[in-house]
Amino acid sequence: MLYRVIPGLALVLTLLLSLTRAALAQETDLRRLDTGDDTKGWEAVGRLDLDGRGFCTGALISETLVLTAAHCLFDKQKGVRFDTNRIEFLAGWRNGRASAYRDIRRAVIPDSYDFRAPVTPDRVRNDIALLELYRPVRMSNVVPFATSDKPRGGDPLAVVSYAHDRAEAPSLQELCGVITKQDGVLIMSCDVDFGSSGAPVFSMQGGIPRIVSVVSAKAEVDGQRVSLGTDLSQIEDLIAVLENGGGHDLPTAPRTNRVTVKRPVLTQGTTRSDIGAKFVRPGG
Repeated sequence: MLYRVIPGLALVLTLLLSLTRAALAQETDLRRLDTGDDTKGWEAVGRLDLDGRGFCTGALISETLVLTAAHCLFDKQKGVRFDTNRIEFLAGWRNGRASAYRDIRRAVIPDSYDFRAPVTPDRVRNDIALLELYRPVRMSNVVPFATSDKPRGGDPLAVVSYAHDRAEAPSLQELCGVITKQDGVLIMSCDVDFGSSGAPVFSMQGGIPRIVSVVSAKAEVDGQRVSLGTDLSQIEDLIAVLENGGGHDLPTAPRTNRVTVKRPVLTQGTTRSDIGAKFVRPGG
């Protein structure tokens, strides 16, 4: 699921057309990550299978938490939430196999998010969700990503995502950019398509990937495609809801012992070594 038209941003995008073209001129093509060497360092990105009716992209930000877009949790045709227990996270899914398979215990989205509302900047800004896994992912090759809510204009970005025409392996766009941040919505030159919803947007400042946004929608500026990302400033509030026992579809009898939610790193200065692993840049 991915929304194409954001009426409330039309004027802003038009005014930014020249800047958009400059950013687009510098971006790289999508590269499919088919081998173990290709996916090294990106294994914490995975496919979210939605009750057999579709998929989105998500990423681990702790051993038990997956970050994605709120609209991924809703059946687009019926307008109702999917049964959380029928959503599965496939970490590092590639050509029929995943590094880890995990069911979802519960999910939380901002109170201000309304799936039925018109697609506006306010809706995009709040289009964020955290999913708690039944069992943590504790594997040396699947390392959760640090996050930051401070992307800056001109920052080099990368997006790792699945999409409708590349559902069996993730693809990487190593170089796209922040055009601007307007009303909490990140406007980017990154190439996204249906299925890319919820994909992590990484700041590559200093060559170190930190998630700074989540893909929510795509739009066009005078025929040029841009992508729209969410605001991550609400992550701590959503974690607090989970820690206080909230969350949608909390079962009365969990299939496993209750998993303690660990706080992800929320800082600009964190490096991959700070969270226990060495990041190897794909292709480097």
